[in-house]
Amino acid sequence: MNYKSITAGIKVSVKPRFERIAFVEKALQFVFSYQVNIENHSDKSVQLMSRRWIIVDGFGSKRIVEGDGVIGKQPVLRPGDTHSYSSWCPLPTSVGKMLGHYNMSVVHSDDVIEVEVPEFLFHTPFKLN
Repeated sequence: MNYKSITAGIKVSVKPRFERIAFVEKALQFVFSYQVNIENHSDKSVQLMSRRWIIVDGFGSKRIVEGDGVIGKQPVLRPGDTHSYSSWCPLPTSVGKMLGHYNMSVVHSDDVIEVEVPEFLFHTPFKLN
């Protein structure tokens, strides 16, 4: 499933996927990946400065992840540009979700836009049966 949101002309699409069950930091975890596409449909150039994720597992436990850029990058998107990246998330449960936002600065301006990342769900294929 593809999840989408648009904020101030910036479209964010996310496609999550179950990868495998693995030991992560000495604990059995359900490993999920997600592909993100960010499209600039506005008439302004923007730079992705930071992100804030809220990760919720199947028990309802929340974890917040904040930091500069995405996967070590702070891309500039001119009007019409797209930036794509993949990342991953381990969870102690077979279901969960993520949501959050990107802080993007408008190039040659002091304006900052909080761009919504749509809430997207993680689930293992066998959980849906």
